[in-house]
Amino acid sequence: MVGKVYLVGSGPGDPELLTIKARRLIDGADVIIYDQLCGEKIISSFPETAECISVGKFASKHTLPQEDINKLLIEKAKHSNVVVRLKGGDPYVFGRGGEEAEEVTAAGIEVEVVPGITSAIAVPAYAGIPVTHRDYASSVTFITGHEGEHKDDEILEWDILARLSGTLVILMGVGGLERNTSRLLESGKSPETPVAIIENGTRKDQRVITGTLGNITEIAEDCNLKPPAIIVIGDVVKLFGVIPQNPL
Repeated sequence: MVGKVYLVGSGPGDPELLTIKARRLIDGADVIIYDQLCGEKIISSFPETAECISVGKFASKHTLPQEDINKLLIEKAKHSNVVVRLKGGDPYVFGRGGEEAEEVTAAGIEVEVVPGITSAIAVPAYAGIPVTHRDYASSVTFITGHEGEHKDDEILEWDILARLSGTLVILMGVGGLERNTSRLLESGKSPETPVAIIENGTRKDQRVITGTLGNITEIAEDCNLKPPAIIVIGDVVKLFGVIPQNPL
């Protein structure tokens, strides 16, 4: 008999945003293979009976390459273990959960995904920024700012993104902030478009900086902004300071 792999989303970092199912699976796991983006409070709550393996994946610095993570999941499950692969946010929102599910399933091992609250929605909400609002935005688009430049060129159509009137939310975009804002500006997005960047969202050290598409790169540099952070672009940012932030 082989074990089973659960791809579990831990949410954006506030441990109270873990789902009941995620908490139950973590507490009953034989092996927990986790990312640092889960946050220290969640990581410190792991049961002592579980084998806990950090695979890094924080701020583009990976303890293990993705291929080795896939092999580790398969190896641990083949020893009849209940394996929880714990990922920040939601496993299928820029979390490579789909890739891991493919590899584990191909090895003949059962996989179950447990959705998590994505930081793309929760982090702006905690900062007092709704990603949609009848007066400001009737759509929201999630994009990754983390992929390599050539891959982004193939996937992201900046001219279309620049024309969208709704909200753009960029995950993992701090490292590529200057490049991504330049692409939007070059594609015709107004430099006066409001932008907010939320660092360590939903956590005690949450920090929000605001500006415009034309100056946010300089502001972020002056503030020494660090990942993890969510970038929100659009008129909904005008509500920052109007709608109260969640208490942390």
